[in-house]
Amino acid sequence: MMLDEGIWDERKPEAVFGIHIGIGMPGGEIGVRPGPLMAAADRFEITVKGRQTHGARPWDGVDPIVVASQIVLGLQTIGSRQVNVTLAPSIVSVGRISGGIRNNVIPDSVELEGTIRSFDPAMRTDIHERIVRTARGIAESAGATIEFELELGNPPVSNDPLLLERMMPALERVTTVRDPNPQTVAEDFSEYAIRTPGLFLFLGNGPPGVDPATLPANHSPFFDTHEPNLEVGVRVFGNLVVEYLQAP
Repeated sequence: MMLDEGIWDERKPEAVFGIHIGIGMPGGEIGVRPGPLMAAADRFEITVKGRQTHGARPWDGVDPIVVASQIVLGLQTIGSRQVNVTLAPSIVSVGRISGGIRNNVIPDSVELEGTIRSFDPAMRTDIHERIVRTARGIAESAGATIEFELELGNPPVSNDPLLLERMMPALERVTTVRDPNPQTVAEDFSEYAIRTPGLFLFLGNGPPGVDPATLPANHSPFFDTHEPNLEVGVRVFGNLVVEYLQAP
């Protein structure tokens, strides 16, 4: 919204920094890597349209429940068989299936809703096209049709390699810096970082000596912040700003 309302039109930043509680990292440490760090997140909805009939006479209709089930399985081959897994990871997950009115009626339609996670912009577009082609092909083979809706979410969070190299001394002055695996969760910081050089960091949570794998995950109702780690985050930001402004 800030970008849509023109906050950067008059004074665009030279660089932008962000920080987020990290996943699976020791408390008070920083995780950062050049290039893709967090995934793009897109929402899709597929409506499978068949023809209603009695459950005892399926040959008189077109069963969208069976077609939807085949589409769910077919979509899993996109990430495992259709895109280059050595280039970047990707995920297609169906999180909602809705359809039917009672036990002995084959309905007219079924809805599928899911999420797409990707790190490479070209692969992101390719996956969108493959989802439509896969779903439509499966539906047509059974005499059904589909309606497809795509809602583009956040682009991938990608750290500027030169900015990271320039800021690494500031980070290492404050705490231990780790190179984490890319995360398939998403973050709207990416909207800034595609417009100006950006650097996004993970800050480890949890008390000293506690295995981070045993801590409740982000957004869990049991999540808790070890507040001394927030002081590390403040020092990191302070050092980043000073380092950036003082560097030639």
